Amino acid sequence: MSPTPFEIDISRMIWDSRYRYRGEGGAGDRTIQDSWRRVARALAGAEAREQSRWEQRFFELLDGFSFLPGGRILAGAGTGFDVTLFNCFVMGAIEDSMEGIFDALKEGALTMQQGGGVGYDFSTLRPAGTPAWRVGGVASGPVSFMRIWDGMCQTLLSTATRRGAMMATLRCDHPDIQAFIDAKREPGELTNFNLSVLVSDTFMQAVEEDDDWPLVFPVAGLGGTEHPAGGEVVGREWPGQAGAVPCRVLHRLRARDLWQRIMRANYETSEPGVLFIDRINRENNLGYREHISATNPCGEIPLPPYGACNLGSLNLTRFVRHPFSAKAMLDLDALAAAAGDAVRLLDNVTDLSHFPLRRQREQARASRRVGLGVTGLADALIMLGLHYSSETARELAGRVMRAVSHSAYSASIDLAAEKGSYPLFDPDECLARPFIKRLPEELRAGIADKGLRNSHLVAIAPTGTISLLANNISSGIEPVFDFEYRRRIRGPDGLYSWYQLQDYSLRQWRQINGNRPLPEYFVNAHALSPEDHLAMQSALQPFVDNAISKTINLPPDYDFEAMRSLYQSAYQAGLKGCTIFRSSPAGDGVLQESDSREQPPGPHCCGLDRESD
Repeated sequence: MSPTPFEIDISRMIWDSRYRYRGEGGAGDRTIQDSWRRVARALAGAEAREQSRWEQRFFELLDGFSFLPGGRILAGAGTGFDVTLFNCFVMGAIEDSMEGIFDALKEGALTMQQGGGVGYDFSTLRPAGTPAWRVGGVASGPVSFMRIWDGMCQTLLSTATRRGAMMATLRCDHPDIQAFIDAKREPGELTNFNLSVLVSDTFMQAVEEDDDWPLVFPVAGLGGTEHPAGGEVVGREWPGQAGAVPCRVLHRLRARDLWQRIMRANYETSEPGVLFIDRINRENNLGYREHISATNPCGEIPLPPYGACNLGSLNLTRFVRHPFSAKAMLDLDALAAAAGDAVRLLDNVTDLSHFPLRRQREQARASRRVGLGVTGLADALIMLGLHYSSETARELAGRVMRAVSHSAYSASIDLAAEKGSYPLFDPDECLARPFIKRLPEELRAGIADKGLRNSHLVAIAPTGTISLLANNISSGIEPVFDFEYRRRIRGPDGLYSWYQLQDYSLRQWRQINGNRPLPEYFVNAHALSPEDHLAMQSALQPFVDNAISKTINLPPDYDFEAMRSLYQSAYQAGLKGCTIFRSSPAGDGVLQESDSREQPPGPHCCGLDRESD
């Protein structure tokens, strides 16, 4: 690579303001190559042997943006700062007491202070209006306490330019689910949260069959007293509890009415999203010993209480050979080799990182989860002459994820033989999990023979900021937003500025072909149907053991009933979750087409300048 890999000024600014280490006495990063060398040397330090060899391998992986580690890794590794290198955390179950609630708030603040985004399941908190029997008062409900978290997040800068982001989830059978669904209808409410409803298979069946739906809460959490709504008690698994517990039915409503309310709120405010929580737990490689009820802020990492995951993405544009020509091809062999080295790099992060809380360290080192994904997919497809919506593009994207996934598992098997399996590894239980059962027989045989270093290996993150760092490649598996547009970026002073940008693939085309007209495969997000978005996500999900962060963009005039059917299609397609964003005056103003007016920042905590990188 040349000494100056930055093609556009904004990429240099992103590095300089977010990821550059400024040591004392000129000891910091003078160039981004210094940053890559710092990270490579630090992570190679976790190796027992051949540290210099692995430092060079890791440097070559990072050089020229071929691999983009999560932002916390790039910003923190090798600096000596007391920060976490993990982007994503899910916090412990919130005890339903004033002391428990504020202990959980403190843990979240400490985690965000070190740079981690957090997810919480608020389902453990009593519904509004029920007796707070220990103090003789009345409970105010989960949404009221979420506002305390929101205020904490608003005032806490986790780094100079990065505010902490949060995910809040609530069960679809919690008595306050309707208040949760409508919580962000009021402008300015809960702006530091993303919201997702935990939707069960039973609920989706009730919607299909037009059944009534019970809203319930554990009897023990209600003080064991009778409730005016009646005495019906049912068994339910509940977060923070071992197995099914008796739950009192506090209310009933039509399942279709509740589903309609979720859909209408999403249509009008783009929140809440939906997590198909039974599928998440059924597909979890550690489902035999843990229960998941929350995700990281952008949804690509479902995690148990105190779970953590570190992320990294392979830049697919760096593996395209002979772009815009009849010989254009994607080098899957080179991609698979890079995936293997990336797994080792990310695995070393687990040993090197600080953790805000002891329980987070214990959970991370017991499972050694990593989330290796891809970014720049849309630009790579364009450079290969493929239209994002074509069956050929989806087929290639599937082969890409298969190569990344299988190479990642192969590398993890080899690491287990060299360094040992993750402490929670149980070979019989692992081999019986659904995702593992779908792996090729040679990988399953390897797991049986050598073990597995990491419980989970693949996730697709949004990568907005690190993709911008890499000369403005398309983010994650999203289509190109637009080929010329303006973007709002937070600077070192915390203030926003607008930048005029060109997409990476457009710049590459013009370097090769000048001002020749763009072929029809230069397609942006606005020219694609929602079904095209959903089809791409569905093509990749079979090769992802964590989850996928993907936004299905809708125009302002998109029909409500058609949007409603998209969520049902996502469920039927086997996805673990779905996020739909309909452009509206209340929407996020981070990205704008070049001829649009400036808009104020939108309500979403995880807009493209504040996602998990």
